[in-house]
Amino acid sequence: MSTLRQIERILSRSAAKPYRSKHIENETPYLNQNGHLDFAPGDIENPQNWSKRRRWYITIVSVFLVVNATFASSGPSGMLKGPNGIVEYFGVSTEAAALVISLFLLGYCFGPLFWAPLSEFYGRRWIFYISFTGYFLLNFLCAFAPNFGALLAGRFLTGTFASSPLSNVAGVLVDIWGPLDRGNAMALFSIMTFVGPALGPVIAGFLELKRNWRWNFYALLWLASITEVLMFTIPETYPPQILLNKAKRIRRLKIPGFESVQTPVEALGRSLMHNFKVALSKPWVIMFDLISLLIAIYLSVVYALLYMLFTIYPIVFRQKRGWNAGVSELPLIGTAIGACLGGAIIFLNTAKEKKKVKAGFRMSPENRLSMAMIGGAFFPVTLFWFGWTANFDNVPWIVPTIAGGFLSTSIVLIFVSHLNYLTDTYLLYAASALAANTVLRSAAGAAAPLFTPRMFNALGVGGGASLIGGVAVLLMPIPFVFYKYGRLIRKRSKFAPTDDKPELVPRPSSTTSSVIAAENSHSSQKDVGRQDGIESGLGYKASDNGVDNSLASHEVPRVQAPGKDLEKGIFELAKVLN
Repeated sequence: MSTLRQIERILSRSAAKPYRSKHIENETPYLNQNGHLDFAPGDIENPQNWSKRRRWYITIVSVFLVVNATFASSGPSGMLKGPNGIVEYFGVSTEAAALVISLFLLGYCFGPLFWAPLSEFYGRRWIFYISFTGYFLLNFLCAFAPNFGALLAGRFLTGTFASSPLSNVAGVLVDIWGPLDRGNAMALFSIMTFVGPALGPVIAGFLELKRNWRWNFYALLWLASITEVLMFTIPETYPPQILLNKAKRIRRLKIPGFESVQTPVEALGRSLMHNFKVALSKPWVIMFDLISLLIAIYLSVVYALLYMLFTIYPIVFRQKRGWNAGVSELPLIGTAIGACLGGAIIFLNTAKEKKKVKAGFRMSPENRLSMAMIGGAFFPVTLFWFGWTANFDNVPWIVPTIAGGFLSTSIVLIFVSHLNYLTDTYLLYAASALAANTVLRSAAGAAAPLFTPRMFNALGVGGGASLIGGVAVLLMPIPFVFYKYGRLIRKRSKFAPTDDKPELVPRPSSTTSSVIAAENSHSSQKDVGRQDGIESGLGYKASDNGVDNSLASHEVPRVQAPGKDLEKGIFELAKVLN
């Protein structure tokens, strides 16, 4: 443990020691009105007050963890068949070999329910250290698997450990960015969830030409080894944990008058088992709330299509056109470019929203859906375009490749907009809604490789794409309906607070840690204030990041955003509701 801490101190000064710890004896600890340790206004230890350069560095390194997970999810799909592939090596069927992809994605279903409560209890960075190191080591089991059963077991376990970045990196972005700037960071996060899977089969396909399937896992190990070093430069970003660490330092120093200082979470008591209870129960309750349910269904179809593409592209370019294993995967680069285009559109839209907020425009959660409506309209169009141009060999290869790129663009717009809408709609319970959404769409993605080959061989590329496109047409009205009637639907929801319905906000399951993932106390305080500021006419104050850190607060209880009393919201909410 001491060696790990020394490495950590070398690689990340603020991870091992907050900026002003050496001066803490000369400072008076800041207490909120309840007498608990809190961040002072403008406190440099508040993650949202860190320099923009440092926050972007943390964002990029965190997203690099996500790239490892998404790259690993699809990489083996490029080495299932062929003389050096998994089918030939182990003598299994194509459907059985597809389990290598499906079991990894099933790990995505179970992992977030395990890692998110732990990150809420112990902080972000230690969970990253444990989970990513576990992922790195378990890849050795996959690379040197003596039999097919060992390979499948290794893939499920690596998927479970790799799911930690997918669930907790979103929490890091919430910790360090405000509501508007977070849109850009989330766009980068979403782009990498598509670029990673697109590049995996391309690299694996070329490796399959000269090497056997094990080399795909060697490549994953090389990438993970580089990321393992960078990972130790990520500091702790979870505000309650930062305050907890600070309180422990103050108590050790025995500063007069502060010998027994506590943070709000310490005063209320913390229970890891309660965190797990909420994580395993609350998402399924919120799942059947109308907004959460329809968005989960929509994104599950989109996510399933994403992993279907890694089977469809080899059918189109390898099976139908006779290209080799490496070249037949190259058109997937078009989907990566399309994802980047979608991210660029999100960036431009975020800049426009900033200007509108600074001009006094009062946004509502439904304003998040503008990009989803555009993406939803293009989604079936690009599906039909891709399917029927790929169906005929005499159509130049570039045409379905371009269609696939725009298909990827529409997917990114749909994903980012709907996930932001879920966050803004459910506020305090956003993490539970996102957890349920993650589990359902990961299950859909896990099923996709198992039926896609038979489906497209039976219906043809055009027929299969048309079937999915028909489903997309049926789902297309969802963002339009929510844009027009979302506020009325939220009024009827038991979990979605509105400014004229504060009394319907449900009692948290845990007084200390009611949200089990990314949008915990930090984001709930910020976004509850944000919701009221948007909808009740209190609005935003302009600042360097487009919004003032002290936003309007909800009615019962009053909750202030970070920069004032960071943890006041948790304590007041628990005290009032108890």
